[in-house]
Amino acid sequence: MSWFGGYSSTEAIWLGVGFAGQLAFTSRFLVQWVASERRRDSVVPIAFWWFSLAGGLTLLSYAIHKRDPVIVVGQAVGVLIYTRNLFLISQARRDRGRDSSSALATEANRSADLRPHPADPPPVPNATRIESSVSVDRAA
Repeated sequence: MSWFGGYSSTEAIWLGVGFAGQLAFTSRFLVQWVASERRRDSVVPIAFWWFSLAGGLTLLSYAIHKRDPVIVVGQAVGVLIYTRNLFLISQARRDRGRDSSSALATEANRSADLRPHPADPPPVPNATRIESSVSVDRAA
């Protein structure tokens, strides 16, 4: 592999690992950019954190192989932050799921109170409701 400047095949593989990690890490910005453009607002989608974690872990393994303490420390701290953010997102989704399921139960109890009275006539299929602009005095 002359492009890699005479590296052994093992070193060439590790260079590939390093480039793959850098590609994953860079992809997180592309994902964030596309999501922000779609929403027309600055957003950080969950995919940003997954790409950050994948890129960070890959670059961390490359840095460990190269025995580069500066990159090891930087990537290790980043991996902790990305993992924590994914945990917080997961926890918030679980909490929202619990909140929405209790809200659904509350809504079901409320809608039970709003059922039509048995003496009400059944709805007419394919009927259109017409609103009147004439006020009606119901007291009469």
